[in-house]
Amino acid sequence: MSDFFSTYGFLIVSMLLGAMLGLSLYLPLMAGQLSLASPGFYALGGYIAAILSTQVFKTGSSLFPIPLLLLEMLLAAVLSGLLGVLVGIPALRLRGIYLAIATIAFVEILRILALNLDITGGAVGIFGIPQPFQTPIEYLWIVLPLLAISMTFIYRLENIRVGRAFIAIREDELAADAMGINPTYYKVLAFTLGAILAGMVGAVSAHFLNTWNARQGTFDASIIYLTFVLIGGSKTFVGPVVGGMVFTALPEILRAAADTPGLPLWLSQFLRDGRLILFGLLIVVGSVFFPQGLITPNQLKPRMLHPEKK
Repeated sequence: MSDFFSTYGFLIVSMLLGAMLGLSLYLPLMAGQLSLASPGFYALGGYIAAILSTQVFKTGSSLFPIPLLLLEMLLAAVLSGLLGVLVGIPALRLRGIYLAIATIAFVEILRILALNLDITGGAVGIFGIPQPFQTPIEYLWIVLPLLAISMTFIYRLENIRVGRAFIAIREDELAADAMGINPTYYKVLAFTLGAILAGMVGAVSAHFLNTWNARQGTFDASIIYLTFVLIGGSKTFVGPVVGGMVFTALPEILRAAADTPGLPLWLSQFLRDGRLILFGLLIVVGSVFFPQGLITPNQLKPRMLHPEKK
């Protein structure tokens, strides 16, 4: 068992981080907003943790203190949430593809800033981020509770007034407005909650990856996170969790398949480098054959057992 965790520990933690990134995109989708800004907040949270741990919190110990990591996560959540409000208020006046384009522009602005600022290390990035754990699998002590809290929070959110307002706006914004629901308030709230979660995941990921640069928040990442939600299922929070885990593991599966003996060279190269092409094909195929994703709310509802008629 120890050999299994030492071999696949990095992949297991990466799958759980991918699940939370899928949830960060699912939150604005609950209110019907196609936001692709999660990679920007993810990158922001990572830079906050990387800068603080390498330039401010210089402990001198072999392992980075867990309380300082939790403090970094809190700061990343607060700053990501504030930026989410500032970006969300003007951007969420847009709808559909126009909102998606605006949030992509936001991600690109953050990426260009990261490439040109000295504090972020420019194109090289920040290296040597201290580790709070000795092995990758030990990050489960942080990642697993964070995922459980996120899923519980969203589950409870869907069953209270705020969650019902999100769903009402997603189904018909004009009807929701006529019923007294403030669409702007709830859309900004959903957008901000997604930003907070993405920022916290970024703070953990910076330590987990040991390095952080502008490649962490790109348009490519937006498409990958969108795949998590669309193929996993956009009508229930379980869908992004399943999609995030599956599509985080998929590149490793493809790399393993590419090393199969006797495989043609062109196919081996495609399996290694064609991840985004495959993701695009999966979005198209999934949209046609699974328009609501692999996981739908009806699949999660328990079947009612009717008493037999005498």
